[in-house]
Amino acid sequence: LIAPNTSIGQHFLKNPAVVNAIVQKSAVKSTDVVLEIGPGTGNMTVPLLQKSKKVVALEYDPRMVREVLKRVQNTPEENKLQVIQGDAIQTKWPFFDLCVANIPYQISSAIVFKLLSHRPMFRCAVLMVQEEFALRLSARPGEALYCRLSVNTQLLAKVDQLMKVGKNNFRPPPKVESRVVRIELKNPPPPVNFVEWDGMTLKLLEENRKTLMSLDSTIASDESVQSLVEKILSKPEYKDKRARNLDLDDFLQLLADFHEVGIHFTS
Repeated sequence: LIAPNTSIGQHFLKNPAVVNAIVQKSAVKSTDVVLEIGPGTGNMTVPLLQKSKKVVALEYDPRMVREVLKRVQNTPEENKLQVIQGDAIQTKWPFFDLCVANIPYQISSAIVFKLLSHRPMFRCAVLMVQEEFALRLSARPGEALYCRLSVNTQLLAKVDQLMKVGKNNFRPPPKVESRVVRIELKNPPPPVNFVEWDGMTLKLLEENRKTLMSLDSTIASDESVQSLVEKILSKPEYKDKRARNLDLDDFLQLLADFHEVGIHFTS
C-alpha cells in the first residue's frame, strides 16, 4: 500500500460504499467531462470514468499520478483519463461539466473561491471537506459558524449538504469528521463586482463580533470618509445590528448605500 503524505493533507477514502454514494450523488452523465481534484490512488476515479465521457484528474503528488495511471492501464477506461500533475490552485483548469473532489483542509477555501469564479460555468461541484468547513458554507445569519466564507459562497452559489462521512472511512483517519457538499453556481450570476463585495465583507465580517456602528474606523481611516461611513451605519436598519446577523439582501443594500456616497472597496 502506498503511504499517504499527511503533510499535504492526504487521507485516502477507502470505503467503496462511500465512494459509490458520492459518485451516485454527483449524478454523472455519459456526456460529462469530470474534473477530479486529488484522485489519490484512483478509488473514485475508476467509477467516475465508467460513468462519464472523460475524467481530467488533477494531482499534486507524482506518486499518485503514477498510481492512478497504473490503475487504468490496459482497461477500457485508459483512453478516457487525462492526468495533470500540478498544484490545484496554481494550475489553469480545463473545461469541465462537473467537479468531484476530496479536498485537503488547508486549500479548501482557495478551491471553493476558484470554483466560484471559474468560467465557463459548470453544472455543479461535489466536494468532500471537513465538517466545520462544510457547515460554514451553508451557515445562516446569526449562527455561530456564519462568516465571510458563508456570505461570499451564498452570494454566488446554492449549497446543499449531501452526506456525513466518518473519519474511519479514510486511511489514515483524519482528526475530524467530513461532509460532502454540492455547490451549484447561480446562473446568471448576481450583478455585483465581487472584488468590491469581498472587500466589504472582509472589513465587516473579520470583526464580526462588533456592531456595525463600532466599525467605522475599521472601514476608513480618513476622517471625511469616516463621517460618511458613520452616516450610513447610523441608519435605523443598521444601527444596532452586528455584521454576522445581516443576510445577503442586507449586505447588497449596504454596498449600494456605500456606493451612493462614493465609497468603494478593494479586496
